[in-house]
Order: sequence, then structure tokens, then C-alpha cells
Amino acid sequence: MGLNIAQRQTVLSSVLAAPSMAFMLVFFVFPCLLLLLYSFWTARSFVIDPTFNLDNYARTLTAAGFWRTGFTGLNNGLWTAIVSVVLSFPAAYYIVYRARGNAAFYLILLSWFSSYLVRVYAWRTILGTNGLINSTLMQWGLIRQPLEFLLFSPFASVITLVHIMFPFALLLLVSALRDVKQDYLDAARDLGATRTQVLLRVIIPMAYKGIVSAFMFTFILAAGDYITPQLLGGRDGVTNGLLIANQFRSAGNWPLGAAMAFITLGLFIGIYLVFTQLLRALRLAPGLRFHEQEHKPC
Repeated sequence: MGLNIAQRQTVLSSVLAAPSMAFMLVFFVFPCLLLLLYSFWTARSFVIDPTFNLDNYARTLTAAGFWRTGFTGLNNGLWTAIVSVVLSFPAAYYIVYRARGNAAFYLILLSWFSSYLVRVYAWRTILGTNGLINSTLMQWGLIRQPLEFLLFSPFASVITLVHIMFPFALLLLVSALRDVKQDYLDAARDLGATRTQVLLRVIIPMAYKGIVSAFMFTFILAAGDYITPQLLGGRDGVTNGLLIANQFRSAGNWPLGAAMAFITLGLFIGIYLVFTQLLRALRLAPGLRFHEQEHKPC
């Protein structure tokens, strides 16, 4: 007995998705499960003892240094995500609804053609004591000595990370806003909605997934980054990413590094839940019946 159209489409979809699913299972899911298993083991002198215990988690959770570096990473990630999304949203709006072509979009994405380290060292040169900013301000007579806070500070890390993450946020937001058709905006205006109401009641709720994706994508990459804070953050620029990398690279303590990684993952999940709940509390998430909330019977 032959398959109907719906069944054939289901089989075809499964066949097309099988290679991607197999790739994810082999190179992502299984390594993560193995890393999780490692986190319950111990290591001494580069030798791993596969005895189940919770020592690595207890040691990490009670280490003041881990939380101090974790706060640095979360601070970098939050500021980078907030600034990246706030700056990229108007740019995405212009590209989708105002620009006649994709020239502006492609110009912004051109930054991907430069190396990550090249951009980091470029900002190190710009923000340095003899860099472009300090030299210009001193030539104009606005300052008498270089501004020390520009380099080797959280400010330097964040501004560099924003420059690196901005195209990622823009790409996700442009993709999300393309699904919000101009007809929806025109219909809202015809019904008497102001520009602010169109933004808050139509655009943001319909682009909700793109906004959350852009925020979390930039946040996770920035919070987990350890190259930029190490080169530009100064003595207080150490993040959890560097601690975890050192456990795998220098100390040879893979179980402790794995435990740190999963605790950091838990912090990221907590930030995600807080962010999504905040959008719901501000009534910027989809699926809310605003007219029912505003006209509830007393």
C-alpha cells in the first residue's frame, strides 16, 4: 500500500534532516555527554580517576575566584549583548523597511572578512595611551595626559566585543524583521496605532524570537570569550573562559574544567530565563492578549 502525500513529505523531511542530525549527535551531543561524565570524575597528576563524586562541583561552587571571574564574564556578556541589540535593531529596521537595497547590510557584514585577532589588536592600538583617541584629544587640548581607563579595562573589552558581535546581532534581527511584513505595520497604523505602539505591540512581539536569539547569541559568545578580556581587560579581565581553558590546556584537570563549564552553562540558562521573563513582564513577548488584560472584569 503506497504512502499518501503527507507521509511521503514526512519521510522526505526525515531523510533530508538525517545528515544534519547525525552530525549534531556525533560532534555535539555525544561530546557534551562525555564531558558531563568527566565532570563527575577526578584527576591527579594528569591521570583521571573514573570514580563518581561531586568534588569538582563542590570545589567550583565554593571558590571565590570562580565567582569573581564569572561576574567579570557575565558583566562583559550582558553589556555587549545589550549594546549590540540596541544598536543593531535600528540598523535592521532601516535595512528591512527603509533601504531600497542591501548595500548597507553588506557593508556591515564586510567586517567578517577581517581576522578576529586583527580587530582586537586594532582596538588595542586605538585605545592605547598613544592611540588614535588619546592622541587626538591631546592635540585638540582637551586633555593633558592620556586617559588610562580606555585600555586594560572592562570598557575596552566591551567596546571591542560589541564591534565583533554587532554583525551577528544584526544578521539575526534582519532575518527576524523580514518576517514582519509591511502590511502588518500598515494595518496597525490604519487602526490608529502610534509609532511607539506599532513598535511595542507589533514589531517587537513578532520579532521576539530574533531579539532573544540575538541577545543570547552575543551574550554567550561575549561572556565565554577569554581572548579579548585577556588582551584588553587588564589584571581584572580574567573570565571563566580562561579558567576553564587553563584546566584543559595547562593543568590537565579535565574533570574540574568540565564542572566549571557546566556550572557556567547553568548561569547562561539562568540569564536566558530572566531575559525572557523580563520581556513577558514588559508585555513584549508574543501570545499575550493585551485587550483581555486591559479589560479584565473587576
